[in-house]
Amino acid sequence: MIQIVAAVLIWLLVICLLPGVRRRRDHSVLTAAITISVSLTLNIDQVYLGIDSVLGDRNLADLLANISMVVGIYFLSRAIIRAATPDETVGKRDRAGLLLLAVVMMGLAASFSAIVTQGSSTRFMVDYGDQSAAALYSSIQFVYIGYVVGVTGVTCFHFRGDMLRPYFRAAFTCIGVGCVFAVLLVILVLIMDILHLQGRLDAMRAISPVYDAAVVAAMFFLCFGLGIPPVARRVLRYRESVTEDELVSRLTKVWEKTTKKRQDVRLVRDTDVIRPQDRAERLHRMLVEVQDALLVEPGLGSSLDIHDLNVMNAAENYLAGPFVRQVPVRRRKGERAI
Repeated sequence: MIQIVAAVLIWLLVICLLPGVRRRRDHSVLTAAITISVSLTLNIDQVYLGIDSVLGDRNLADLLANISMVVGIYFLSRAIIRAATPDETVGKRDRAGLLLLAVVMMGLAASFSAIVTQGSSTRFMVDYGDQSAAALYSSIQFVYIGYVVGVTGVTCFHFRGDMLRPYFRAAFTCIGVGCVFAVLLVILVLIMDILHLQGRLDAMRAISPVYDAAVVAAMFFLCFGLGIPPVARRVLRYRESVTEDELVSRLTKVWEKTTKKRQDVRLVRDTDVIRPQDRAERLHRMLVEVQDALLVEPGLGSSLDIHDLNVMNAAENYLAGPFVRQVPVRRRKGERAI
């Protein structure tokens, strides 16, 4: 059951990330989410047995799941750290990280090959965890995961206060908490591996419920934190589009009043088709033409009533606000990366 819950949580994150795939330049989070989803899905008993039977009933599905997990954790960590830190050099090719990942993958393959198995097992570490090779196999994976999520969590907590947007601060806080639970999970796994090698199965089983709770908590906070930015952006874009449509409609009446004698210099035409991404630009151009008309012919100001002036002020305030204004702050660039 715990495997199904974890897989469902990460697949929900994938669903949240998919709608914005065309707009994002960096797909590291989506790549990580899909890779981790594959890993967790392979841990579901029915899926595991089906895939492993195709691979010859040699538990290669377990190796595939664990390699998928470390690859996904790597890409996830890179995306989060790149989004959190203001240092642009973080976005460059991470040769050291890729080299470490390659070493870990080779270590997993080598230690797995030394484990003596007898047919497919949906409880791989329970059945074979008393072997030193199996303990090494598990330790390589989880020590790497612990190191990566530990660095990621520290980065999130360190830079979360620098985020301009509240939803980014909330996202990085949740991700940081998820990393804390993930580190706890790693510690529990290593303890369970040692207890298994020592034959202390009762102590190992006593820790198992805590391990299950840590898995769910880590996946929940990580998925929730990673899902906040794309969902928040979609909500904000919807609110912007509604506001822009309303302002364009209201400003059109003022624009027609003031520029009707200067139609030859109008940049905006009544017949123009407004694409969703052009609403703010059209609003800005209409406001500029109204202001230009009032500068050239000050007498036109007498034709505007208090309602018209309020509409102009509303348009100016909106265009100068945080939703449309392009502020040259490096933190904004980082915030858009996740």
